[in-house]
Amino acid sequence: MTMTEGTLPALLRLMTWLSPAFPVGSFSYSHGLERAILEGLVRDRDTLVAWLRALIEHGSAWNDSVLLAQAWRETAAARSCMEAAELAEAMAGSRERQMETMLQGEAFVAGISAWSDKSRPQETGMAYPVAVGQAAASHAIDLHEVLAAYLHAFASNLVQAAIRLVPLGQRDGVKAVASLEVTIRETAARACRSTLDDLGSSTFLSDVMAMRHEVQYSRVFRS
Repeated sequence: MTMTEGTLPALLRLMTWLSPAFPVGSFSYSHGLERAILEGLVRDRDTLVAWLRALIEHGSAWNDSVLLAQAWRETAAARSCMEAAELAEAMAGSRERQMETMLQGEAFVAGISAWSDKSRPQETGMAYPVAVGQAAASHAIDLHEVLAAYLHAFASNLVQAAIRLVPLGQRDGVKAVASLEVTIRETAARACRSTLDDLGSSTFLSDVMAMRHEVQYSRVFRS
C-alpha cells in the first residue's frame, strides 16, 4: 500500500507516541522480567521470546490490547471509557503493575498535549492502554495499526531490559523482536475483533515474578 498524505500523519504519530523517547517512563519498568531473569526462567533469546510470546498471546499484553480496542471504539462513538479504565486498573496483578499502567497513562496524556489542537479533551486517571486507545481514536488512527504498534513497543521495551539483564547481545535482541512479528500481527488482528468478554490472563508466573520483584533487595527496574 502506498503511503499517502492522509495516512502518513497517523504513522508519524504512532512512531512518536510509542517511541522509547516519548516521556512515559517505560524504560524504568521490567514488568517482572528482572525477577524472572534472576530466577533463571529467562536466560537466553529462546526463553525470552517464549516469555514475551506468552504475555502477548495470553497475558497482560493481551488484556492491554482488549482494553485499548474497547477504549478506541468508545472514543470513536463519543462515549466514556470509564468501564475499560476501571477494568484496566483492577486487573493489574500487583502494586507496581498498577503503578506501571497508571503512571504511564498519566504521562502519556500529558505528552500528547503537544497535539492538543487536534485532540478532544482526554479523560483523566486512565491506564496506559486506555489512554493510547483514546488518543488513537481521537486522531482517527486505524485500530489494527495502533494495536500492532502498541504490542511492538511493549515487546521492544522488554527486549531492551533483557539486553541489559541477561545479558543479551544487541543482535540477539533484534532477532527476538523479529521472532515476535507474526505473534504481534496475529494478536493485533484478534484484538480488533475482541470485546471485554475476551479479557483474561493465564500467565500466572509473570504475575508472581512481578510480586517477588517488588520486594527484591537490589534491582535495576520497577515492577
